[in-house]
Amino acid sequence: MANETAKVVRFHTVGGPEVLKIQEEQIPEPGKGEVRLKVKAIGLNRAEVMFRKGQYLESAVLPSKLGYEAAGVVAAVGPDVDKSWVGKKASTIPAFLMTSYGVYGEVAIVPVAALALYPEKLTPEEGTSIWMQYLTAYGALIAHAQITKGDFVVITAASSSVGIAAIEMVKAEGAICIATTRTSKKKATLVEVGATHVIATEEEDFVARVREITGDKGARVIFDPIAGKGIELLAQAAAPGGTIFEYGALAAEPTPFPLFTALSKGLSIRGYTLREVFSVPSLTAKAKQYVFDQVEAGNFKPRIDRVFPFAKIVEAHRYMESNEQIGKIVVTV
Repeated sequence: MANETAKVVRFHTVGGPEVLKIQEEQIPEPGKGEVRLKVKAIGLNRAEVMFRKGQYLESAVLPSKLGYEAAGVVAAVGPDVDKSWVGKKASTIPAFLMTSYGVYGEVAIVPVAALALYPEKLTPEEGTSIWMQYLTAYGALIAHAQITKGDFVVITAASSSVGIAAIEMVKAEGAICIATTRTSKKKATLVEVGATHVIATEEEDFVARVREITGDKGARVIFDPIAGKGIELLAQAAAPGGTIFEYGALAAEPTPFPLFTALSKGLSIRGYTLREVFSVPSLTAKAKQYVFDQVEAGNFKPRIDRVFPFAKIVEAHRYMESNEQIGKIVVTV
């Protein structure tokens, strides 16, 4: 591979979508514990937008790679990696830091621990559209909250890929999903993917609707990537002893602690990221198996909103920032 090159995405400064540049680089060889993936499809995530803007949990070391999720074929393995991986179709789970790895490119070096086989019936576009969303939802809703039949679960920003995954998961577990979206525009689609109730927060009184739906009990579990000052309304909508999972910061503003509501109801408000799942190998394995089985059974159906060619990576990021999508944005290579 010494003289062969491949196109990859790098950004040399933080900022808007236009900082993403496609450049030619020599094809790298995988090191210990690594594989090289010939990439077919890339799944876009909010985390990548925040990382590109300099607003993420880690700061990019420039020039930086980008990207958590890709599907493709394993082309080469490191010296200590099982050679039977070569030639297999696989996708990546986001079990690495983007300061070390990134999958936006015709090829990507990733840790072998971040590879996962996806159900054969899926296309590469679908194969790159499952792990981030379903594993994120699994950690909060199944591993921590242990949602069960009859539970009321509020899913905010429900038209995101993680939101849709959470809706499907709540339905699969027999719980009652209350999805939120800003306007009525996306309501029908959210019902179609499995939401029992949908609240358009700019058009309806959120707290009053949750009380009405739950018979004044409130929601035992709230799964929220927005945070910010809206957390007070979430606390008001929560059931006594309920838990609010904050797994993002889309509001991009300080998040005040709703002290009096939390005191009066004995609420748990906890930060949560997918890294909690990956920090326990046995939990990672259990989560992957759960997702694989539910996809295989047809209970989880990766929803792809739009597909962009690799050359249009800037436009794909711009579209993600428009918040128009319902489901996953995918880039094909």
